[in-house]
Amino acid sequence: MNGGVVQAVDCAHTGRLSDDSRSLGLALGITAAFLVAEAVGGWVANSLALLADAGHMLADVGSLALALFAARLARRPATAERTYGLLRVEIVVAAVNGALLVGIAALICWRALARLADPPAVASGLLLAVAAAGFLANLVTLRVLHAGHPHSLNVRGAYLHVLGDLLGSVGAVGAGLVITLTGWMAADAVASMLIAVLVAVSAVRLLRDSVDVLLEATPRHISLAAVAGELDTIPGVSNVHDLHVWTVTSGVVAMTGHAVVAEVERSPDVLREAAERMRRMGIGHVTIQLESARCE
Repeated sequence: MNGGVVQAVDCAHTGRLSDDSRSLGLALGITAAFLVAEAVGGWVANSLALLADAGHMLADVGSLALALFAARLARRPATAERTYGLLRVEIVVAAVNGALLVGIAALICWRALARLADPPAVASGLLLAVAAAGFLANLVTLRVLHAGHPHSLNVRGAYLHVLGDLLGSVGAVGAGLVITLTGWMAADAVASMLIAVLVAVSAVRLLRDSVDVLLEATPRHISLAAVAGELDTIPGVSNVHDLHVWTVTSGVVAMTGHAVVAEVERSPDVLREAAERMRRMGIGHVTIQLESARCE
């Protein structure tokens, strides 16, 4: 051990990478199959709620196809030029989906405001029938994507698109019932605006999480102070500094740091203990640089 840096050791290379291609492909098929029916139904019924939902569903088809492409692309092996492979493609696609959802929500609100001033007649019976069928189709699609959405921002983006469709179907059913029972045609536009607000809230969260990953922010579920505390209490470690924790892609968290170890013989034990403690915190890719004295 010389007076500066003694070794840089990558202690672990673990993380969760799931193949979501099958669920995304199935969701894409269901959504594309129902898109035409909802668009035709909305046109014939003259319902903005249905047409807005069909427009959202068209965006879903594009976003699901993009998410499926990203999921397959992310499985490609790393190369000398791209040492992490194409893992970040999924995060970029999630950010694009978030931005698209915000745009769709704004467009729906704009159209709904225009309709509130002069509500057109809506065929409530057809509106109810198509919206109910859309609700069932979206419910099946959500079930298909449910398992993957907590672990992958890419799948979460697709999931939120479909969730927005489900809310759209619920809103359309509600609007159809109100129009049938009261004749208040503005219910169609009001339902559309409520749907748009709910979609926008979820979209902003997805966009925020995606940008955090792209900017290599510390993951929200991990405290940097807690990481430092864990490493500081390892026997033989006198100081920990230059800590960085970030998300490579969904399910893959990495950490680098410097640890001062005065006694050379403790180095292997320190590395093993550090890797184990980080794994328990959900950090799978750990790189610790050991030093005999703190580098300025």
